Amino acid sequence: MKNFDINKIRADFPILKREVNGKPLVYFDNGATTQKPKQVIDAIINYYADMNSNVHRGVHYLSQISTDAFEVTRRKTQAFINAAHEHEVIITKGTTESINIIATCYGRTFIGEDDEIIISAMEHHSNIVPWQMLCDEKGCKLRVIPMNEHGELDQQAYKALFSERTKLVSFTFVSNALGTVNPVKEMIEVAHEHGVPVLVDGAQAIQHIPVDVQDLDVDFFAFSGHKMYGPTGIGVLYGKEALLNAMPPYQGGGDMIKDVTFEKTTYNELPFKFEAGTPNIEAGICLADAFDYINNIGLAAIQAYEEELLEYATERLSEVEGIRFIGTAHHKSSVISFVVDGIHPYDIGVILDKLGIAVRTGHHCAQPVMEQFGIPGTVRVSLAMYNTKEEVDVLTTGLQRAVNMLR
Repeated sequence: MKNFDINKIRADFPILKREVNGKPLVYFDNGATTQKPKQVIDAIINYYADMNSNVHRGVHYLSQISTDAFEVTRRKTQAFINAAHEHEVIITKGTTESINIIATCYGRTFIGEDDEIIISAMEHHSNIVPWQMLCDEKGCKLRVIPMNEHGELDQQAYKALFSERTKLVSFTFVSNALGTVNPVKEMIEVAHEHGVPVLVDGAQAIQHIPVDVQDLDVDFFAFSGHKMYGPTGIGVLYGKEALLNAMPPYQGGGDMIKDVTFEKTTYNELPFKFEAGTPNIEAGICLADAFDYINNIGLAAIQAYEEELLEYATERLSEVEGIRFIGTAHHKSSVISFVVDGIHPYDIGVILDKLGIAVRTGHHCAQPVMEQFGIPGTVRVSLAMYNTKEEVDVLTTGLQRAVNMLR
């Protein structure tokens, strides 16, 4: 795999050198947030040391170079997801805000009483609650795509959910709780056959799978910087130009206006119409460095390595007596979710932490998923490109030790 040198990659992440509870850190909570390479960390320091200023407003030198750098991120985002236009890239706080923008701006404008929104049974709370809030306000209804015992969406049931009342479809690319990779392109085609726009939550896909929004023909696409080796508090909402132009702004304030009087305000053009107020400038600028880092290695190489690691980790963990995997879809990406008979996931997580192993336990902001499987939560192991088979071996040994202690 060209440019994929695991030792060089690991050397780029300072935190991987530290110890936790006297043990080398083994970090398997990448679905919650990824660690940051020194290239991104250095860029953050450089911003505050050399160019800190507000953007889009000042005529002075620092403001101009900060603005230019901020807009470089927009162009790199456009290239990374292959958007048709730079102004189709809206800089947000993250996936959650991006989804809320669509629920608020598109939902309040184009969805009315008794209309229907289709989501799936595997959604993160951030792709459930905003739609429930809209339903409470507008009197519209949620329709839910069911999933089977493997954690795969029922595609026939999905097709049957459409009616003349369907106004929007919103679902995840990759399940954060199960690792399932959904057939996104095919599902978008089904919605478009009914003339219905689609929002895809790409938070768990953007760092693992090449995304081409034009090839997918997706109407809206959301993701977060901190899950793709970038800073926290920054994200992206992609939207097709015509749809974004048809929507009112999300918030009022500076930068989203052309002209303000006490009688009337004229809104700014895309993308600034949706970017009120001072953004997270540091994170917005340094997200570009995360794109550069991933591009230098290549997403195809990252995906191939992670798929091999996922297969190895699944095989090794299956050696643990009493383990039961939650989410056994045919097509998965970088997440292994499991329970062990008779042992609470939280207890496993606490013991693994004592061994320097970071995993996530609980419902992973996907309580309906846990309810379907009849469990309170899982232990989630989420992989990144800097994880190794040796770390998987450490995890397997640690899990066996935890199980023996707790039994």
